[in-house]
Amino acid sequence: MKKTTLLKKLINDPEILVMPGAYDVLSARLIEAAGFKAVQCSGFGFAASLLGLPDIGILSSTQMLEITRNICHAVDIPVMADGDNGFGNAVNTYYTVREFEAAGAAGINLEDQIIPKRCGHITGKQCISAEEMVLKIKAAREAAKDPDFVINARTDAYMIYGEEEAIRRGNMYAKAGADLIFVEAVTSVEGIKRVIKGIDAPVSINLLQGGRTPLVTIQELQEWGAARVSIPVTSVMAAAWGVKQALEYIKEKGTIKDLPGVIGFEEFAGLVKLDEIRDLESRYLTEEEIAMRYQSRDGLEKAKSELH
Repeated sequence: MKKTTLLKKLINDPEILVMPGAYDVLSARLIEAAGFKAVQCSGFGFAASLLGLPDIGILSSTQMLEITRNICHAVDIPVMADGDNGFGNAVNTYYTVREFEAAGAAGINLEDQIIPKRCGHITGKQCISAEEMVLKIKAAREAAKDPDFVINARTDAYMIYGEEEAIRRGNMYAKAGADLIFVEAVTSVEGIKRVIKGIDAPVSINLLQGGRTPLVTIQELQEWGAARVSIPVTSVMAAAWGVKQALEYIKEKGTIKDLPGVIGFEEFAGLVKLDEIRDLESRYLTEEEIAMRYQSRDGLEKAKSELH
């Protein structure tokens, strides 16, 4: 099954689709290894890890595309790209979709914020008109060569104009061709229930530490009828916390011995596919190079088994 078709199926299945956010290739591999069925690219995570900046529209489309392409090539599960606001008007959106689809994404988030956009849970965001966003969605739908390529239309209207406008926009975007409606920063439990009920299409909610949306459980979202939940920033925040803890330990103890909470070298080597490199070496290196690097073919096999 194509990844696009699989992603659309997962969205429409009765079971809620849980999509943690990846901020780089390694985090995407960890999401896959943990057993999740799809990956959400996180513009918030990309901006933080690549630039050390908040998600305020400074990361370029080219930068987003390159990270997304690397993630798509590194995992076997569907990847949803973060297309921000299409990086311009409807014509820019058309070409944004073309590029991200060609990069291997199974779908794309497109939001109705003005340029420059910002994280949907940060104060100061503004929306374009619903009518302009409809044109962007129609352009995106036309641009996608694969009819199963998922258009995830996000509205940020809830915090700006209120619940009724968010629902109105959600229904407009679905009629324009969006497969999934992502209502950003819903601020109450009852609001979550009402937008899910009021939008005649699959609805996505996101959860993040310190965000505007109540941290309800995935099971509750399932019971209320949500099609998807994204967890976009937990991975990058967890990584930052882990690095911070490790550095504080080294600073205090003056050693890395007995450092807690660090993945082992062998497990890490597995995540970066060192075993696949050794398999390729065993098939394609000359005997002379094998002898130079490993002393013998037996030495190569020993290195492969030891993951060193």
